[in-house]
Amino acid sequence: MVLTAPAHEPVLLDRVTELLRPRPGGTFVDATLGLGGHTERLLEASAPDGRVVGLDRDPAALALASARLAWAGDRLQAVAASFEDLAEVAGRLGLDAVDGVLYDLGVSSLQLDDGDRGFSYRADAPLDMRMDPTTGTTAAEVVATYPRADLARILREYGEERFAGRIARAIDEARRRGPIATTGQLAELVKAAVPAAARRTGPHPARRAFQALRIEVNRELDALRASLPQAIDLLAPGGRLVVLAYHSLEDRIVKQALAAAAGRPAGTGDTPHRLPVDPPAASAATVAILTRRPERPSDAEVAANPRAESAKLRAAEKLQPSTEARGGQQP
Repeated sequence: MVLTAPAHEPVLLDRVTELLRPRPGGTFVDATLGLGGHTERLLEASAPDGRVVGLDRDPAALALASARLAWAGDRLQAVAASFEDLAEVAGRLGLDAVDGVLYDLGVSSLQLDDGDRGFSYRADAPLDMRMDPTTGTTAAEVVATYPRADLARILREYGEERFAGRIARAIDEARRRGPIATTGQLAELVKAAVPAAARRTGPHPARRAFQALRIEVNRELDALRASLPQAIDLLAPGGRLVVLAYHSLEDRIVKQALAAAAGRPAGTGDTPHRLPVDPPAASAATVAILTRRPERPSDAEVAANPRAESAKLRAAEKLQPSTEARGGQQP
C-alpha cells in the first residue's frame, strides 16, 4: 500500500516560525510531527545545519513526514514516541538542551481524512481512534466495557457534553443488544440520544462524544500534563515553547503549566507581556510568558483552512539563570 499525504495547511505557520526564531545551527523539537508542515518551515529556516527532532505516535504520519522531508537528510530525526516520553527521547538522543519545542495538539489531518482510522463521525469505519494503531485500547473497547457512569464522566469531562448522561444510557442499552463496532453505529446512537431541539443547529451532535472518546483512548490530556514540564526543562536559556491547542481542555492545561513555570499562583489570570510576577512567586519563575492571551488565526487563514478556526496559540521563553529571580540574583 502506497501512503499519500492529504492536503495539509499548517496552522499559524508564520507566527509559529516567528516565535521559534529558527536559525542555522539551532535544534528544535516538534513534539507532534504529523505531516511535518511546521517542521518543514523550521528546517528551511535553519539551513544549512539546523535540525529538528520530530515525535509522533502514528506510524503512518512518521512515514509520510519522513518521505516528504527526505531532502533534509539527517537534519530531521523522526522518532516513534509519545510526547509524554519527551525527556526519555531527549536523553536517548543526547539532547541536553534545545532552542525550541512545538506542540500542535489534537487529531491530525492525516487521521481525520483517513476514514478507516475511526476518528470521524462522517465516515463509517471500525471504531478505533488510536493514534498508534498498533497498541492500546480502541474506542470500541471503551464503549463495550466501561461502566455507564464512567462513560458519562468521560463524555462530560472530555467532551463537555451536556447530554452525557442520556448518551451513556443509550450506549449502555444498545450494547446489551449487540456490539457497537463502527463509527456509524455510534454516531447514530448519539444523535438519537440528543434531544431533537439540540440537533437542529450547530455541529453534528456526535462531535463532542467522538472528541471525548478520542481523548480517553489516547490519554491526550494526561500526556500533555506530563509533557509540558519536560519541554520547559529541556529548553536552553532563551529557548521558546509554542503550543497550539484546539479546545478549552487542552488550552487550560497549557495556560496552567505556563503560569506555574512563570511563578504565578495556580488560577491567576494572564498578565501583560514580560511584566514581573508577584514577589512571593518570582524566585520560582523559569519562563516568561510571551502571549498575554491566546492568539488566534486571522479570518483569512480560517477561510483558507477551516480546521484552524478553533486554534489557540500560547508561547513562553526560558529565562536566563541570572534572571530567574528578581533583581538578577541566582535562585
